[in-house]
Amino acid sequence: MFNKILIANRGEIACRVIKTARKMGIATVAVYSDADRNALHVKMADEAVHIGPAPANQSYIVIDKIMDAIRQTGAEAVHPGYGFLSENMKFAEALEAEGVAFIGPPAKAIEAMGDKITSKKLAAEAGVSTVPGYMGLIADADEAVKISDEIGYPVMIKASAGGGGKGMRIAWNEAEAREGFQSSKNEAASSFGDDRIFIEKFVTQPRHIEIQVLADSHGNCVYLHERECSIQRRNQKVIEEAPSPFLDEATRKAMGEQACALAKAVGYTSAGTVEFIVDGERNFYFLEMNTRLQVEHPVTELITGVDLVEQMIRVADGEALPFAQSDLKINGWAVESRLYAEDPYRGFLPSIGRLTRYRPPAEVSDAAHVVRNDTGVFEGGEISMFYDPMIAKLCTWAPSRGEAIEAMRVALDEFEVEGIGHNLPFLSAVMDHPKFVAGNITTAFIAEEYPDGFQGATLAGNDVIRIAAAAAAMHRVGEIRRARISGRLDNHERHVGENWVVFVGDRDLPVKISADREGATVHVEGHDLRVESDWRPGQSLARMQVDGRPLVMKVDKIAAGFRLRTRGADLRIHVRRPRAAELARLMPEKIAPDTSKFLLCPMPGLVVKINVAAGDEVQEGQALATVEAMKMENILRAERKGVVKSVDAEAGQSLKVDDVIMEFE
Repeated sequence: MFNKILIANRGEIACRVIKTARKMGIATVAVYSDADRNALHVKMADEAVHIGPAPANQSYIVIDKIMDAIRQTGAEAVHPGYGFLSENMKFAEALEAEGVAFIGPPAKAIEAMGDKITSKKLAAEAGVSTVPGYMGLIADADEAVKISDEIGYPVMIKASAGGGGKGMRIAWNEAEAREGFQSSKNEAASSFGDDRIFIEKFVTQPRHIEIQVLADSHGNCVYLHERECSIQRRNQKVIEEAPSPFLDEATRKAMGEQACALAKAVGYTSAGTVEFIVDGERNFYFLEMNTRLQVEHPVTELITGVDLVEQMIRVADGEALPFAQSDLKINGWAVESRLYAEDPYRGFLPSIGRLTRYRPPAEVSDAAHVVRNDTGVFEGGEISMFYDPMIAKLCTWAPSRGEAIEAMRVALDEFEVEGIGHNLPFLSAVMDHPKFVAGNITTAFIAEEYPDGFQGATLAGNDVIRIAAAAAAMHRVGEIRRARISGRLDNHERHVGENWVVFVGDRDLPVKISADREGATVHVEGHDLRVESDWRPGQSLARMQVDGRPLVMKVDKIAAGFRLRTRGADLRIHVRRPRAAELARLMPEKIAPDTSKFLLCPMPGLVVKINVAAGDEVQEGQALATVEAMKMENILRAERKGVVKSVDAEAGQSLKVDDVIMEFE
């Protein structure tokens, strides 16, 4: 077995590989850019080598710099993680020429299947069902429009070397095809160093279901069942689960056998994933093959008990797979939520900055359930604008789908992140969404269910009552503490009353509290709710039992109350004396400033293009500027007709959130 491996990646996947290597007794080497000098993967590895400036195209995807790090450290093998150089044939060839093992497939398999145009042709030749499309290279936007017209809208415009949602656009008409072609081409060039584009028919009402395969160099290939990855935003997966709630055993078997046949046809070894689009009738179409470890691999590990990273390392060392297809059973259900540094209240725009608080839920592994958190960050660390916005992958396992979802709900509520915008509230909202709970989902789920963006979850009336009772009980605990503070006037004692008014949402709820040693009983809205908790003022997380059911809330103290976050809802709750509540209703509301005459930068990023000049008349929906952040291009459009008064930014300029890009008359 190898004595030392180098991980040619960063973040959570580098940390993930290091954990398995450590378990196997293998020393590890990390590589890092200027931005990652203090990163978690650097701290975890046995050795670390600096490879250049922060931009990935000057560090992590520069083959010569990785090869230099290998020579410096004497690493015998390289695990590429995902993204960056993981599907780069030239990198695999460079390692082979150096006599270093690549913990991945052969270079020829990467060439055949890593290129999405070539892989589709090979899949069609192998008899695998494929989506209609144009597999040749596309020269310019005019040709893209012509091809799209021939295929028929809607079409999917995709980078040939793409992955992770980068370089992908759906076009519903000629204008979107023209614009999408250029944006996809730009993103592909900056993310992968390869700007080739192809176009295929976009299957409506699709489900994204993929098959995990594992093959060795002795002719063995197995499939480790499927993952459902239909909850996506901008073609970027957000929530995955294994197995799929949609497949039956016959379809699963057919998809798995086709995936293995395709892998064998190209001499594939190591872990890989064959992705399919599945329609409502369970017809499946080959989408692409990812010749690497997938981001969502933990859910497969949880239902099969197979450590995929360990098997990749053993296969690269020449070992045969230790199991046959008949050994691979589905055990229970697993769900993965991707925690992104994206603010759901600002259209999921990237957020950067320091993690002033980062407290994942406790990891658990027993017969009843599992909580696993794959991460590459730590409290006090920085989220950089140069890399993918993923912070962590939170996974839960349980014997059934319903139990795995419930475990995820609790784990999300316990996850504390402060200092940046993040999508924890959105993930919680999805876990409670009736369609997701029923398994009735497609890749259009987010676009259809949240067409106007995410504004926070709306809790059911009973949940609001439970939270109001909890807030009243918490406020009483604080009042008791304050009543015991020394320095009071003689013969003047502060009494903690029983009657309060809880303001939540737009409602005033009168409550009456009676307490004992074990907790409190709160009378609200005609109900007597029992509240039990060991929460104390200053604690940022409250774990409670309210009305016999668990309630987990993130807690921030505000004037006369709390900011409470639970199940995707963000509530400001005030607990006041009846007279104070009466007076509070008379207070005027603060009016937000009018910014309608300005185009503000919605996220920290780099201005790629300014489309208009001062004096130009713009129409509703017209592209005004393009801002790149975390490897994604974001086109900013006019919300209504108007005239540009001034342009305050230029291409190449770095902007902060809410910096003025242009002003309108």
